[in-house]
Amino acid sequence: MITKRIIPCLDVRDGRVVKGVNFENLNDVNSPVELAKYYSDNGADELVFYDITASSDGRKIFTEILRETARNVFIPLTVGGGISSVQDFGRVLSCGADKVSVNTGAIRNPELIPEAARLYGSQCVVISADVKRVDGEFHVFARGGRDDTGIEAVGWIRRCVENGAGEVVLNSIDTDGVKKGFDLEMLEAVCDVVNVPVIASGGAGGIQDFIALFKSVPKVDAGLAASIFHFGEVAIADLKKAMRDNDIPVRL
Repeated sequence: MITKRIIPCLDVRDGRVVKGVNFENLNDVNSPVELAKYYSDNGADELVFYDITASSDGRKIFTEILRETARNVFIPLTVGGGISSVQDFGRVLSCGADKVSVNTGAIRNPELIPEAARLYGSQCVVISADVKRVDGEFHVFARGGRDDTGIEAVGWIRRCVENGAGEVVLNSIDTDGVKKGFDLEMLEAVCDVVNVPVIASGGAGGIQDFIALFKSVPKVDAGLAASIFHFGEVAIADLKKAMRDNDIPVRL
């Protein structure tokens, strides 16, 4: 049986890990290199590293910080932020990333995903969708959750997978940082239309939220969180033990 993954997320701005609520009011947390090494040594299955202002600032990702982070982790590393071309994919992979996450770049250029999949393989291509409810419909947002594209999210994600994305990170803006549980309705809608791994992001407030996630939406492959791990509210070892005790397959 395939184990469920636990993935800490490093949202990086100006070389520091930050965290906010609903993608706003960002506060300083720690060094990405120190946090990445800690998680790598303490049971995380993978890591996600987002340079969260690269797209909105119109610049490339900070490669030196990425290289140093990659040198200190021994688990799969997914990296995103400012990815707008296949050259960006190559540059990030050459810095030590295992997978590359794209959002705004794919919205601006829908051919980016199939081109990257052809060059590097679908296993390297992750569609990271920032999604929020607008008038009862799921909309894709661009530039770090700043711009409503008006694109219906579930269909958009399905097309990205059909075009070669090998994994989906579904970021719920509505539940981000609120700590009242994952957006199960949104996750169910996406899991129903794709056949690749789906990572749930946004809303984790405690161990029971992960239990509810994997029990309620068993098609979800992984749970991603930031602040509850960064601030020591939940230890990954304790979370995984609780998952095992609830008959959820997990790597201990």
